[in-house]
Amino acid sequence: MRKTLAQAEQMIEALRAQRQDAYYPRFHLAAQAGWINDPNGLICINGVYHAFYQHHPYDENWGPMHWAHATSNDLVHWQHQPIALAPGEDYDRDGCFSGCAVDDEGVLTLIYTGHVWLGKIGDDDQVREVQCLATSHDGVNFVKQGPVLAAPPGIQHFRDPKVWREAGSWWMVIGAKENQLGQVRLYRSSDLRDWQFERIIAQAQDAAQGYMWECPDFFPLAEQQVLLFSPQGLAAQGYRNRNRFQSGYLLGHWQPGQDFTVTQPFCELDAGHDFYAPQTFTAADGRRLLFAWMDMWESAMPSKAHGWAGALTVPRELSLSAQGKVLMNPASELSALRGEQRQWGAVNCHNQQQILGSNLHELLMTVNLAASEAERCGMAVGKAARLYVDHQARRLVLERFSPEPGLCGCRSIGLPGGDTLRLRIFVDRSSIEVFVNQGEACLTSRIYPADGDRHLSLFAEAGSAQFTDVQAWELASIWR
Repeated sequence: MRKTLAQAEQMIEALRAQRQDAYYPRFHLAAQAGWINDPNGLICINGVYHAFYQHHPYDENWGPMHWAHATSNDLVHWQHQPIALAPGEDYDRDGCFSGCAVDDEGVLTLIYTGHVWLGKIGDDDQVREVQCLATSHDGVNFVKQGPVLAAPPGIQHFRDPKVWREAGSWWMVIGAKENQLGQVRLYRSSDLRDWQFERIIAQAQDAAQGYMWECPDFFPLAEQQVLLFSPQGLAAQGYRNRNRFQSGYLLGHWQPGQDFTVTQPFCELDAGHDFYAPQTFTAADGRRLLFAWMDMWESAMPSKAHGWAGALTVPRELSLSAQGKVLMNPASELSALRGEQRQWGAVNCHNQQQILGSNLHELLMTVNLAASEAERCGMAVGKAARLYVDHQARRLVLERFSPEPGLCGCRSIGLPGGDTLRLRIFVDRSSIEVFVNQGEACLTSRIYPADGDRHLSLFAEAGSAQFTDVQAWELASIWR
């Protein structure tokens, strides 16, 4: 693997020199160049945060997957590390697919899927996927230990292991496809190397629930257990399931040795255009945090013309509401990026647009719904995107605009109850993340403003709107 890693690093260095940064993020994790997708191996070990992600270092398109690597001491400022894994062995020659990281008595251990095309490259009907180990004693250089778990008979798609320790054992959930239906399988081990099948903890009952369940995660939150996964093949239903693939969760109860008892049906985790393959991890202080891939399969990606593609969301903290809903909010550490605060207090708009300014990356405001009668009111990012309350439809809408038709369109949620709507919005060079009412809902989308057209503004159409507690910050770069 050492030779292939060196080749990949040389290519990244060459591509990085040619990269254009008009869309490159200031405060989101992304590779130095090339393609990335799923976050992998999220962990805090020995006081250091590690984030790995699926990476093709040879160009800006998806290809044989490597594991890129970045580290942080504070979850805010990050440093690129050498590529951790490269394909090339008999069991992973066509890709080191997604997985996780654990602390095995101080040894940083990666568990990932080795992927092999058995027929034509790209033919998903002929694949072999096995779960593999790699270890590191310095947190940077990794040694492959080989496969530890093969797919059961009759199953080819068998990937994305997520491992944790509980009740004196190691546990692993894996996404799979059996008889054209998605499922999550549970395994148990005493040493990370010898695994026994426990049970199927959840599965699709028919094609409408997905033909493949990718990137599972299984963790406690408050008094409940959350099964997080990304089902492929859900049909669009009105405002729901509008993306190529979705990500969401089942809520229920589980104890080691028992079935997972589902108490609430599948719920999408983010309602925007670009959110997939979320993975959680535990912060140094015990909080449950999450990153996701901030893109979507088969979407247009203008950054490819600039030598790179793909980014991760900001880190998010998960909690559970009294009503049993998973809430997502920006990790509190992100406040360390704030520069000088700008405040407007209350802003009243009547059939007008009020520009707040350029170089603003975080916006906090409240919409007074009771005092607003405009048909539409909200905020805009230049001419690239608008976030607005549609009073006629009673929805909060995130709409994006582009010369590329595939990057136009809306995502929306029903307006929460109450007379006020609290919004926290992060705008990077090519993305917008919206957090509604302290995490009741989120909308995440890639946007591509033209140069010189990134100013934030408030607006009201066909009537008046009242915005209160309007404040904003420029955010520093996360890159060291």
